[in-house]
Amino acid sequence: MSSGLRHGRHAWTVLMSCATLTGCSDAPSVGVLGAYFPDWLFCIAGGVLLVVCVHVLLSKSGRGAWLTPPAIAYPALTVLLSIALWVVGFNL
Repeated sequence: MSSGLRHGRHAWTVLMSCATLTGCSDAPSVGVLGAYFPDWLFCIAGGVLLVVCVHVLLSKSGRGAWLTPPAIAYPALTVLLSIALWVVGFNL
């Protein structure tokens, strides 16, 4: 029984070591003119720009009422598009 207990402790030690070492990789950043910015910053800016384009397109076509209430719909759309940009741009 003590060998099973030792095996469990060993597995727990390995698991905790792996969990603490996952933060030892390079920071996800993009170099712009010598300064490094986090990649999520570009994704949020791109998401906001895409939401502005969606708003303009829907307003011009007369379908602006599709995204109601705007206080919930536009921030949610910003998050959705920002995450989509992050997945496409930095994880594929």
